[in-house]
Amino acid sequence: MGVGVSNWRLAQAVSRLGQLGVVSGTALDQVLVRRLADGDEGGHMRRGFDAFPFPEMARRIWNEYFQPDGKAAGTPYPTVPMHQRRDSRKLIELLMISNFVEVFLARDGHINKVGVNFLEKVQLPHLASIYGAMLAGVGYVLMGAGIPLHIPGVIDNLAAGKPAEYKLAVAGATAEQDTMIRFDPREYAEGLLPVLERPKFLAIVSSNTLATTMLRRASGRVDGLIIESPTAGGHNAPPRGKLQLDAIGQPVYGERDKVDVAELRKLGVPFWMAGGYGSAGKLREALEEGAAGVQVGTAFAFSEESGLRLDLKKRLVAHAASGIGQVFTDPLASPTGFPFKVAQLTGTYSDQGVAAARTRVCDLGYLREAYATQDGKIGYRCSAEPEAAYVAKGGSLEDTVGRKCLCNALMANIGYPQTRNQGIAEPPLVTVGDDLNTVAAFLKDGKESYTAADVVASLLGTGEVAAASRMETVSAAIHL
Repeated sequence: MGVGVSNWRLAQAVSRLGQLGVVSGTALDQVLVRRLADGDEGGHMRRGFDAFPFPEMARRIWNEYFQPDGKAAGTPYPTVPMHQRRDSRKLIELLMISNFVEVFLARDGHINKVGVNFLEKVQLPHLASIYGAMLAGVGYVLMGAGIPLHIPGVIDNLAAGKPAEYKLAVAGATAEQDTMIRFDPREYAEGLLPVLERPKFLAIVSSNTLATTMLRRASGRVDGLIIESPTAGGHNAPPRGKLQLDAIGQPVYGERDKVDVAELRKLGVPFWMAGGYGSAGKLREALEEGAAGVQVGTAFAFSEESGLRLDLKKRLVAHAASGIGQVFTDPLASPTGFPFKVAQLTGTYSDQGVAAARTRVCDLGYLREAYATQDGKIGYRCSAEPEAAYVAKGGSLEDTVGRKCLCNALMANIGYPQTRNQGIAEPPLVTVGDDLNTVAAFLKDGKESYTAADVVASLLGTGEVAAASRMETVSAAIHL
């Protein structure tokens, strides 16, 4: 669903209903800073801070970023340095507490499990973020947008209170270059380390090959798989083989991109189907094929509890109700190089005029690529940053064509757009699945909105589906 769309409110609502609510862990440090800059409406962040097990750390972060009266309208949000392989202590603490607060709030008031979703491509914040979520008792860690082979071992170490490390992908690095990211929870504890329960790990994959690879080569136990088709929102796996585009410029997926469910069943671990499974019929189909359930994003993204801006929700739900919602699988938009689903909506970044008018800037940097510099250090570049800067770092000018700053756009989606020169706010860019228009089915009795409970009730349906109480419907924070 994107940064902050599957927020603590939505995850809590879904988990209270006995399903698995999942918060997006991506860029939570920036989300927290902007919530605090806006004055912590409702006092929810304060509740999370008060529950954090390291009170001195919580006090430092609170005093640094909380603005009791909220920042003045039309003024910029505070800036936070972009992440590096060796982050400052303050940035690591911010990662820990932001993930803790989100999971804590999602778990508040009920006893059911809550999950957190990360992107393998966004590697720099992984270790401290996962530890923060584990401090809050997260029950599941989900990860896709790459091959997260090393995450199970990271979770094992953190649950045991041991140091963890993660190999950063660095373009052009030599075998001798140190590219490891390291985190030792003992360096941050105030007293004895809390005893933590190991969350289950679910890998998000798009093919039988990747599913088998995860189970055979992962550094620890993989508890299940989420099988995501290219119709899902957010980032999609590239088509296998040579890239071909259809008449309007979208990647063409073929038989090689389809998953053999019979082969999945042989792997012996539970799996969930994702991408176009947001209906009772598709849930029934998944269960009949041997799946443990389904993962649903788009339907929940437009529910009243989601973090998506109200004006964007209303416009896109109205389009869905009229059957005119359009989603474009953009092969260029994401700096990752992965195809990215974009809802077509005038006045947003999907509008060519809006995109052309935006001045390129890279100040969040979650999707930057790490690369080896000529002097043996590690630098960072993004194909959506100013073209001259990217080329000066060894990037190709061709790779900048059509790229969009997803980091800033997705913050704008949830009501935290950065303000630029002359008071201009960053434009939003909404990502949804190909089944956008199906969300109209959740509107009842002439209403213009619906709740997470409406979605769950519709998915469970009646008869044999409702009786399958063992299943978990994963409301996932899918992709940045």
